[in-house]
Amino acid sequence: MHDIKLIRDNPAGFDAALARRGLPAHSTALLATDQERRDLLQRLQDAQSRRNDLSKQVGEAMKGGDKAKAEALKAEVASLKDVIAGGEEQERQLTQKLTDQLSVIPNLPLDEVPDGKDEHDNVEVRRWGTKPTFKFEPRQHFEIGERLGQMDFETAARMAGARFVVMKRQLARMERAIANLMLDLHTGKNGYTECYVPMLVSDKTMFGTAQLPKFADDQFRTTDGRWLIPTAEVSLTNTVRETVVDEAQLPMRLTAYTPCFRAEAGAAGRDTRGMIRQHQFSKVELVSITAPEQSRDELERMTACAESVLQALGLHYRIVRLCTGDMGFGSRMTYDLEVWLPGQNAFREISSCSVCGDFQARRMEARYKPADGKGTRFVHTLNGSGLAVGRTLVAILENYQNADGTVTIPEALRPYMMGEERISA
Repeated sequence: MHDIKLIRDNPAGFDAALARRGLPAHSTALLATDQERRDLLQRLQDAQSRRNDLSKQVGEAMKGGDKAKAEALKAEVASLKDVIAGGEEQERQLTQKLTDQLSVIPNLPLDEVPDGKDEHDNVEVRRWGTKPTFKFEPRQHFEIGERLGQMDFETAARMAGARFVVMKRQLARMERAIANLMLDLHTGKNGYTECYVPMLVSDKTMFGTAQLPKFADDQFRTTDGRWLIPTAEVSLTNTVRETVVDEAQLPMRLTAYTPCFRAEAGAAGRDTRGMIRQHQFSKVELVSITAPEQSRDELERMTACAESVLQALGLHYRIVRLCTGDMGFGSRMTYDLEVWLPGQNAFREISSCSVCGDFQARRMEARYKPADGKGTRFVHTLNGSGLAVGRTLVAILENYQNADGTVTIPEALRPYMMGEERISA
């Protein structure tokens, strides 16, 4: 959510930032609603002041014995009461109108975000590791999993339809092992606090992290009006909603391992085979709540924490800075971690780490009290995958595959896999 005061102070700058995202100007419509609301508030204030003044005059008329004047003044007070009540309802409607207008406008990019239209304009920042070489044609993960007899899409489709999977034996164990490795790294080494969070949340919780109203079609909703979380970012970030924390508590670093649910409404025809794009998947999420001065550095730290998982698993990856046209709705700047998949002969996203500034905090009314004790300020929020568990499993299968159809288990995972060194049929 944007601060209407900042838009009022610099409408041209606001529109210029939106133009970098390829969006039309919004300031004129926003400021028109804002001005209408401010004018109404002034009229209400004047009416209330007049009402208070008339009430005093009623008392004076009564004291002076002028009942006729007192009754006339009472009638005017009563009429003003009706005017004020109607005006207050109109003010609520205008406030909601302004909120609705602001809530569908994305965050503004930082100056260092590259301009561009789509993923082709993203900028590579760095790479780690080297591509594995094979003496055979590397297979894609679903070919490997199906040949092992441990990845079953047909059975899942009979249960739930497309974009689901059933995994068995070692692959099912590996899914759990990957998550445990990530949690141990992030809590033991990277300083995050592990949380268990709700996976069903309310409208206002989804609104707080900007999944609503714009992305309602991408979500799953229950019959009682709650939502299945698309990522633990929703629950973790909302732990500070409608609160004021002390600056000494910042930064707060939280992590959770949860199933995630996405309708993938805009992904028809994309990644229809395999586990890259599923309706249900698992993720270890990272969330940071910081003071404004900390958030930009925290983005670098969070990205490094996500990288540490890929490095522990020996997976080749690169980091790209997303351009304005490819950046998420709530982000001010995003790094994507893209892991190398030999079966696809391509890098694929496995994590996005984003700084949101106070964009989510305004929607959640999440504030902190500065150490100097002067008032309160909105916190800054960040989120990132640390990592997407299913895609990590995909990367392991493709990077550690062997010519005989088996898969070598990375050393970092073996303690979580009962000491096993290889996945075989």
